[in-house]
Amino acid sequence: MLDKILYNTVLCQTFSPCGKYLVAGNIYGQLAVFDLDNIFNPVVEQLTSDFNKPKHTHLLDPNNQICSLVSTDKFLVVGTVNEISGWDWKVILNSKLSKPSWTIKVQSQSFIEKCDINCLWYKEEEGKLYAGCGDNKVYAYNLEDGRLVTTYEGHSDFIHCIHSQGQQLISAGEDGLVLLWDLRVKNSYNKIVPHSNSKVSRPDIGKWVGAAALGEDWIVCGGGPRLSLWHLRSLDAVTVFDIPDHGIHVSFFQDDCVFAGGAAKHLYQLSYSGEVRVELPVSATTVYSAVLRTSPNKVLAIAGSSPEIDLCTSFNYRDQVLHFR
Repeated sequence: MLDKILYNTVLCQTFSPCGKYLVAGNIYGQLAVFDLDNIFNPVVEQLTSDFNKPKHTHLLDPNNQICSLVSTDKFLVVGTVNEISGWDWKVILNSKLSKPSWTIKVQSQSFIEKCDINCLWYKEEEGKLYAGCGDNKVYAYNLEDGRLVTTYEGHSDFIHCIHSQGQQLISAGEDGLVLLWDLRVKNSYNKIVPHSNSKVSRPDIGKWVGAAALGEDWIVCGGGPRLSLWHLRSLDAVTVFDIPDHGIHVSFFQDDCVFAGGAAKHLYQLSYSGEVRVELPVSATTVYSAVLRTSPNKVLAIAGSSPEIDLCTSFNYRDQVLHFR
């Protein structure tokens, strides 16, 4: 029998608060913990052939995939199916995994039996955790007591991603909508429908929106529709990016650049006007996760439908390849 880990898919990643560890979650319910200090600053005399493999691999639940991850100062927060768990970082960095410090059961109010926690966002200043879910809703929880504070309803299909800046939150989903929320209000105050724009629409790929992010004055989003840059106030599509992808799953702003990836051979760095600045080759046939950190190491980690995770320290080329196997 072929080893199923060769067909691994990594859906999510996050860095430890100190930045010295990368944690990745896969479709088999496993968490891989990589020691970045050891990878970037190896002691040559002690270097072994498995230095780029996980320091620890923890199996949470073989029946449920790890859908989303986010880090707080104290906890690794894990979104699976119907459940969000918080694991003390000290526990995660041990070889044996004990029980989580806390668990939140996501009580879906719809007919859906299995509700995937597709995306998580933590707002440290509020002590709140936001979860975009498979029952079409975004939930806000108070992390001090696990209490459900607010439910944001407006999508008619499952949510792919959420992103927040200040008092604003953006959500995007399978229904093809990008909704804008004021976190103090339960109803969205505006929306973008990318597939209704003829310059952006790609009916052959679908109307779903797999990634969306907020900037100071801009929104970047893509999925079935082309990756595009929208003005936050006017909600006009200012730039439609010409990249050879078959669906976008990752997009974010960094240093006056748009980073984006999905079903393509590269992770792209693009100017706001549409110029391709960097084409980073990737190991995955489809990128589902790209996380970036600037301290203590400058590192970009790219993962998806592959047991390999690409590490880039200059953001211009691939320095290392980690093996989640």
